[in-house]
Amino acid sequence: MGTLAVFKKEIRSYFSSPVAFVVFIIFLVISGYFFYSILLYFSLISMQASMNPAFATGLNVTDGILRPLFANMSVILLFLMPLLTMRLFAEERKQGTLELLLTYPLRDGEVLLGKFLAATALVALLLFATGIYPLLLGLWSEPELYPILTGYFGLLLLAMTFISLGLLFSSLTENQIVAAALAFGALLLFWIIGWAATLAEGDWALLFRHLSIMEHLSSFARGVLETKDVLYYLGLTGFFLFATLKSLEVRRWKG
Repeated sequence: MGTLAVFKKEIRSYFSSPVAFVVFIIFLVISGYFFYSILLYFSLISMQASMNPAFATGLNVTDGILRPLFANMSVILLFLMPLLTMRLFAEERKQGTLELLLTYPLRDGEVLLGKFLAATALVALLLFATGIYPLLLGLWSEPELYPILTGYFGLLLLAMTFISLGLLFSSLTENQIVAAALAFGALLLFWIIGWAATLAEGDWALLFRHLSIMEHLSSFARGVLETKDVLYYLGLTGFFLFATLKSLEVRRWKG
C-alpha cells in the first residue's frame, strides 16, 4: 500500500508540473524526426534496389528502419532520463519534505519502489506513444512483429537501468542540476566504455564489451531475446536500486 501511495503521488507530481510534458514533447518530436529521416533513406535505397537488384541484398524493414530507429531512441533516452529522475529525491531533500516522508510509516524500500515505478510507468507510456511508427510501416509493408516487441522491451529495460542510476544520484544531493549532470556522466560512461574494447585485448576487451550498454541492446532490435542481455539490465537496475536504498537508510540514520 505504501508503494502505491508514493506511486500515485509521483504520477500526480509529474503531470502537475511541466516535466512530463516537456519530456514527452522532446522525445516524440526528435524520435519522429529520426523515423521520418530513416524512412526517407530506406525509400531511396528501395528505389535504387528496384533498378539494380544488387542493392536489394539484405534489404528489409527490420534492419533498414526498426534497428536504427530503436538505436536512435536509446540515444534520446540517454539525454532525457537524467531530467526525469533528477527531482525525485533531490527536490524533496532541498524542500525538506524527504525527511518528513521518511518519518511516515513507510519503509525506505516502499518509497524507493514507488518513485521507480512512477518513472518507469511514464517511460512505458512514452514508448507506447511511439507505437504509431510500426503501425505506419504496416500500411505499406509487413514488418516482423517479434523484433518490434523485443525492441521495445529492450528499450524499456534500458530506461529502467537509466532511471535506477538517476535515482541513486538524486538521493545523494539536494541540487537537481548536479544530480542530472552526475547521472548523465555516469550513463555516458556506460555508453562509451565499449569503445575501449577495440583498443584492448583478451579478457579486458571482453569486460569492456560486456559493460557496454549498447552491446546488450543491439540483439533486442534484431528480435533476439537473450538471457544474458536481460540479466545485464536487470542486474544493473537491481544494483543501483540497492545502492539508493542504502543511501536512504544512511540518511534516515543520520537524521
